[in-house]
Amino acid sequence: MTSAYYEIRVAGTLPPEVLLDFERLTADVEPVETVLCGSLPAQASLQALLARLEEFGVQLIEIRRVRDGDPSLTTGEDA
Repeated sequence: MTSAYYEIRVAGTLPPEVLLDFERLTADVEPVETVLCGSLPAQASLQALLARLEEFGVQLIEIRRVRDGDPSLTTGEDA
């Protein structure tokens, strides 16, 4: 199975330890939310990330599957 590129929005800011096992994700802090972006290799990885967010009491706002595979290999269009 190929990896998929996700954009995950959560309320507020995240403690740094939330993403320890997800080094391929980036976190951009916006005024009232944090946007996590990156490829996850399998559906199980997405479920693990969501479980980690729940452990830390993070409020999930939105999950978007933006495109399949490595974003550097696409033309910039959403899948």
